[in-house]
Amino acid sequence: MLSLPGHGRSILCDGISRRDSLRLGTLTLGGLTLPDLLKAEQIAGVKNSHKAVIMIYMCGAPGHQDMYDLKMDAPSEIRGEFRPVATAVPGIEICEHMPRMAAIMDKCIPLRSVYGSPDGDHDSFICYTGRSKRNQPAGGWPSMGSVTSARLGAVNAAVPAFVGLSPDAGHPPYGSPGLPGFLGVAHAAFRPSGPASDDMKLQGINSDRLNERRSLLASVDRLRRDMDRTGTLEGMDSLSQQAFNILTSSRLVEALDISSEPASVRERYGKGDASRFGDGAPRNLEHFLMARRLVEAGCRVVTLNFGRWDFHSDNFNGMKNTHLPQFDQGLSALIEDLHQRGMDQDVAVIAWGEFGRTPRINPDAGRDHWPQVGGGLLAGGGFRTGQVIGATDRLGAEIAERPLHFSEVLAALYRHLGIEPETTKLNDLSGRPQYLLENTIPMPELV
Repeated sequence: MLSLPGHGRSILCDGISRRDSLRLGTLTLGGLTLPDLLKAEQIAGVKNSHKAVIMIYMCGAPGHQDMYDLKMDAPSEIRGEFRPVATAVPGIEICEHMPRMAAIMDKCIPLRSVYGSPDGDHDSFICYTGRSKRNQPAGGWPSMGSVTSARLGAVNAAVPAFVGLSPDAGHPPYGSPGLPGFLGVAHAAFRPSGPASDDMKLQGINSDRLNERRSLLASVDRLRRDMDRTGTLEGMDSLSQQAFNILTSSRLVEALDISSEPASVRERYGKGDASRFGDGAPRNLEHFLMARRLVEAGCRVVTLNFGRWDFHSDNFNGMKNTHLPQFDQGLSALIEDLHQRGMDQDVAVIAWGEFGRTPRINPDAGRDHWPQVGGGLLAGGGFRTGQVIGATDRLGAEIAERPLHFSEVLAALYRHLGIEPETTKLNDLSGRPQYLLENTIPMPELV
């Protein structure tokens, strides 16, 4: 049992639209018959291409000045022990403990001036929605994944539009994949590593019962075809329909099965640590690979959580020994993999936490909460990469150039997905239309 909580006009290379070419029927088009054209289109994946976003939530908020914005001219009690290294882009330096990310910085955009967390509380909410939890409309603000599910629907009926690879955490907001808010449970994240995971595994079933279930699945498949012909399937509620689609297809299960990947790919991503880190999330590098496989299968938004970056004490040992090397491996593998597979134009990646850390190192060798400014990193999406956006002052304490609100980043990601943040409205539970974001203008620097 499984429990589930803008179109462009295709123009061919010779300037003839796909629609016009289809009108030619069996006539040849540059030497291609219609069957040849359809076969070539299938191989090229024209009908299957879709935009997607992978969001990595870094639980507990990493120190911006220890990753992408090191302050070597600041006093020792501020700059810390890490040193910058040169990257693939002249003039851009990042932390020495992220050498793999440094090597692909031409494919990335460090964000050095992110702000918007109103009170410095630990909560993934602002990363997923771009909004404060204060003064929410009836039902609450929906996350990007839920909005995308509601506006665009599924690319493939057997694969949910929104998947959350976010295991539960000791601090519940760390384990959230992004909430559906006023859009309701029909657009909640499907969570294969959360409550639904047990429903996707065989639990104490012997070979006889497994064979019975296989026979049942064949019967259900025949039933599904009959229902599709009569239109009955369309009348089922959205949750039952999604469960039915998933249960009658192996597409989602196959996407989640990383064992089918070549050993060299699995080794490049690595394993990390699947156990929970404190009250945070695992540092599961296999989730980075799984996210890529999910968007290939048809997911539009995949969220995952990683680690616990709330180092109020022993910040530098915690960062360099348990978090930065693994994060460097997983994120760089994902970005490189997307480029090698030709997916970098269609898939955008964002990695960030809910705020930054204090410039001054405290007596316990840690950094405390600093909502004034934080950082993050963008990649893919067809964005103009190899640049830095924003800057802080010499102490990393205040924004000096280009304040960048969470909602501006999400506006850019919405536009990438094909959802216009400046005009799109959704009705809350009281029937009142609501804009997706407060700051709805996407980042012009990305174009």
